Amino acid sequence: MGSSYFYLEFLLAWISLLKDAGYRNPALFALEYTLVPDAIYPTQLQQTLTGYDHVLSIVGDASRICVGGDSAGATLILSLLLHIANSPNCDQRRPGLATLISPWATLVSPRNRNTPSDYLNAESLQLYGSQYAGSKAALNDPLVSPGTCKDTGWWLRASPSRGFFIMYGSEEVFGPETRSLIQLLKDSGCHVDFQEEQGSIHAWPVATLFLSDSKAERKKGLVNITATICELMG
Repeated sequence: MGSSYFYLEFLLAWISLLKDAGYRNPALFALEYTLVPDAIYPTQLQQTLTGYDHVLSIVGDASRICVGGDSAGATLILSLLLHIANSPNCDQRRPGLATLISPWATLVSPRNRNTPSDYLNAESLQLYGSQYAGSKAALNDPLVSPGTCKDTGWWLRASPSRGFFIMYGSEEVFGPETRSLIQLLKDSGCHVDFQEEQGSIHAWPVATLFLSDSKAERKKGLVNITATICELMG
């Protein structure tokens, strides 16, 4: 599911909901980053940064940008935010909001555990995380594995101006690490809204769009994301 083309229906539905919510000309930028093993860190972070700078060059005002991603895409968004926090003029470069679906916060963690419901496998994820880092990057480097960053000051500098919205399933492999990330962001003074969907699996807003029977259930996650964007970004 690494290609942005996989998410085309999800993105088109999102555009439709944003228009229905009153946005006259909403625009989405989807990054097609290089997957492992074709490239490893820091290639993907550099590509994410280039994509963000491109969007910023068009929009002009970073506070009008909402960044987002699911799973490994959310990892890159967290890494991007930590990178921006340590760059010149970081206050002018921080986006307005970050919407994260089932973030893979800590690439290798004993707290990532298999569940009867989720389709992810903790052992496989540990292998993939190590492959992403490669032989030269450290798995405790926050830019590689953002969940390893416990520096509350760094997270506060990294926070989008209107904070974070995080969605995840209660039955997913990343559940414990996601709850820890939410608490860490709160302890850092960041604004954090979150939705833990009971009984749901990894990236449930994406999965339900393809698998649910009713229109309401299919769009439930996207409706919630859109409502949060409207509430926090206006």
